[in-house]
Amino acid sequence: MPSSPVPGVGAPRAVPGLRRPRLVATDLDGTLLRSDGSVSERTRAALAAVEAVGIHTVLVTARPPRWLDELESVVGAGGIALCGNGAFVYDVPRREVLSHRGIAPEVLAGIVADLRRELPGMGFAAERASGFGYEQGYASPHEIPRDAVCGAIEELGDEPVGKLLGRLPTMSESQFLDAVARVVGDRGIVAYSGAGGLAEISAPGVTKAAALADWCVGLDVEAADVWAFGDMPNDLPMLAWAGTSFAVANGHTDVLDLADHTCPANDEDGVAQMLETLVAQRP
Repeated sequence: MPSSPVPGVGAPRAVPGLRRPRLVATDLDGTLLRSDGSVSERTRAALAAVEAVGIHTVLVTARPPRWLDELESVVGAGGIALCGNGAFVYDVPRREVLSHRGIAPEVLAGIVADLRRELPGMGFAAERASGFGYEQGYASPHEIPRDAVCGAIEELGDEPVGKLLGRLPTMSESQFLDAVARVVGDRGIVAYSGAGGLAEISAPGVTKAAALADWCVGLDVEAADVWAFGDMPNDLPMLAWAGTSFAVANGHTDVLDLADHTCPANDEDGVAQMLETLVAQRP
């Protein structure tokens, strides 16, 4: 069972027996960011202080690359974010996708055809290295970017899709996600990051955990030396992989059950509170 939340007031206090990390990986929405999407000054200061004592930090998020530019100030010293649930490695300062793992066009076409047949009325959109694509039937929960390409998802071209998005507002969220997972099968991974009724489909093997593990290889950092923070089911693979995992107190029940520890909620700067314990202690 997870440990109790760290107090939200007073000086930061360490959780006994925790191994000091060499790298901190954190989700964004619902975890590092406050509920209004902002980054508190306390969080900015804690991230900078952790980097200053030689601990790497990396953002690992469901957000697509285009949603990371506004958060350049909290990206680690290397400027890299692992985004799209692990589909993209994005250099934020340079606004450049360094690598991506996507669903091949022929596989995408089969998945979409099967979902259209089994879930009539489902609308689709796609996050790609080149930007956002969507079709008219997609009920977007967010504003469509001006440079987005509109058209049938199967006809967007030969570029692999990092994350296929699907919505069917007429169906309950849990039933919809379960149905999508059954149809997709082993052709992809269906994740849920908390966006209402949104199914996020990635290529087989593409998860936050896989992207983080690959990134850590380049830094010569082992899983045992990683602290990871998250709040939603799409964070579960990353939390299970990391040597030490934290669920924010506002997290999904499945995340609270799996994580090694619970820290205060995102609106209480829970991640920052835990990072402050690292700065307060000597290695």
